Amino acid sequence: MTHHSVIYLPKPHDYAELTRVWEASVRATHDFLPDNYITLLRNLLQTQYLGAVNLFCTRDSHLHITGFAGTTPGKLEMLFIAPDYRGMGLGKKLLDYAIENFQVTELDVNEQNPQALGFYQKQGFETVGRAEMDGLGRPYPMLRMRIKNPS
Repeated sequence: MTHHSVIYLPKPHDYAELTRVWEASVRATHDFLPDNYITLLRNLLQTQYLGAVNLFCTRDSHLHITGFAGTTPGKLEMLFIAPDYRGMGLGKKLLDYAIENFQVTELDVNEQNPQALGFYQKQGFETVGRAEMDGLGRPYPMLRMRIKNPS
């Protein structure tokens, strides 16, 4: 049994590390976001968003966080993988855990993040709506996705 196959539940003392993983992931995949907006989102993540969701994560053999996700009832609010750990199935593991344990059926994804969009489509989600603005009213269109056939 490798550490990669275990899901951990992070605590508030992990928020700084989660935020570092988030920033590295965002900088690797969200090249459309300006630096000052990433800084704003990072502060909101660490002070508000992480504490408002059901958090779970993956860790490597040294127990460093390699990816994490957060849910609210029925919705995946966040899923981020450390850049060095992309392509190893961690995103699918976290998404499956969210669906099985938190009855996740929907999520929002940046339209300008085609990698994430393709990932969720591959995992059985389809686009059901579009908003011109993101959650903070900035002009980064968001797609609402829903699982095609929730079991």
